[in-house]
Amino acid sequence: MPGTPIEDLVRAAEATSFHGLLHQMRRAAARYAGLRAEWALASVEARPGLEDTRSFAHDAFIDACNVLSRNMAARGESIEWRRELGDDRKTLGDFACWLTLSLALSAR
Repeated sequence: MPGTPIEDLVRAAEATSFHGLLHQMRRAAARYAGLRAEWALASVEARPGLEDTRSFAHDAFIDACNVLSRNMAARGESIEWRRELGDDRKTLGDFACWLTLSLALSAR
């Protein structure tokens, strides 16, 4: 059964030989996804206090994606997953959540 387009992007990113950088990207994704979920569960009054931390984690995840894709490109590995994601912050945040979901499901 074929996956969704986002699942295909997750698999493409995970097909790297840079296991350490992939681990860092997954860790950054999990941190951001957790903060995003915490923000969604927070009261309206508590949300402003979470914004800076969530934004910093989002930036760290985007940086991890960029570091991985630059290294993959330098080694001749496909970075089509990164090109397809583009630079939209919402899309990249969603990708972090999908990576986290993939990681969580693989742990069962």
